[in-house]
Amino acid sequence: MKELKFAVFGAGFWSNYQIAGWKELPGLKLSAICDPEQEKARAMAEKFGIPQIYTNPKDLLSNEQDLDFIDIITEVDNHLPLAQLAASRGINVVCQKPMAPSLPECKQMVESCKTSGVKLFINENFRWQAPLRRVKQLLDNGNIGAPFKARVSFCSGFPVFDNQPFLRTLDRFILTDIGSHILDICRFLFGEARNLRCLTRRVNPDIKGEDIANVLLEMTSGLHCYAEMSYASILEDEVFPQTLVLVEGEYGSIELCSDYTVKITNRQGTIAERHNPQLYSWVDPDYALVHSSIVDTQANLLQGLRGGEAETTGDDNLQTSKLIWASYYSAENNELVDLANFNHYE
Repeated sequence: MKELKFAVFGAGFWSNYQIAGWKELPGLKLSAICDPEQEKARAMAEKFGIPQIYTNPKDLLSNEQDLDFIDIITEVDNHLPLAQLAASRGINVVCQKPMAPSLPECKQMVESCKTSGVKLFINENFRWQAPLRRVKQLLDNGNIGAPFKARVSFCSGFPVFDNQPFLRTLDRFILTDIGSHILDICRFLFGEARNLRCLTRRVNPDIKGEDIANVLLEMTSGLHCYAEMSYASILEDEVFPQTLVLVEGEYGSIELCSDYTVKITNRQGTIAERHNPQLYSWVDPDYALVHSSIVDTQANLLQGLRGGEAETTGDDNLQTSKLIWASYYSAENNELVDLANFNHYE
């Protein structure tokens, strides 16, 4: 198996976990890291034994020869220029979600990589969480027959701004941050959507963007899917960072509850299963479900980089990005969005 050589752009909060995730996989060599703040890059290099540090992306790509791919773990405004820079040099791209700050820029990233003949993957890890993979397996196996109704819920009061203070400053917050995950889960479980209606609001007075979003999607299968997101919810049972799911079908229901429990119910009764995340040594207990799924996500991306199939390609994630921006359009214009005719939104 050929060793793949790569570099990381970004030495912020999530780099700690994505780099750790790559380190769990064989056949990889991380040769360099780049961040405009040299001390941050140096600290990450020392932590993970990365040979070279840079503050300028062009310098890294000029000096580091034979890179097979780069992993972009920066703030979203840098995603497109860094992807285009790598693509122009024939280097494959792995990029953190959300793909880009607007739908036209998402499309531009996909097209730039295609034009340059390089692969583009989005590091979208929520669909790789162990309980969600089990829900998908049960649906595909027909355990409850044809599903007709679903709720996908991420409602929390967790102080996410403590670890990522830049989130306070975003003009658009929850749909780009958690919505990129939750709407991707909707697609992963139920296929593509035909239309959607979205409502948003801001409850926290200390942030700029919305911290509540509720999206009602009609999927092409006819299933009605309600996706709810909140970072303002003070609840008896704080389940961060879990996503809760309820799917109703013609023969029964599947419910993903707190504590990673999946319940399958039919007229004969209920069976409950536990699907705990794998606890690697570097996992933060508050983020265990999310962090452990990074390894499975990146194993799938590595398969794609080696010429096999990967799930979260640029083309695939462009459909999730379309749902994000269609949701903003719906909320801001108070209207139902027909997704077949939704082609752009700035």
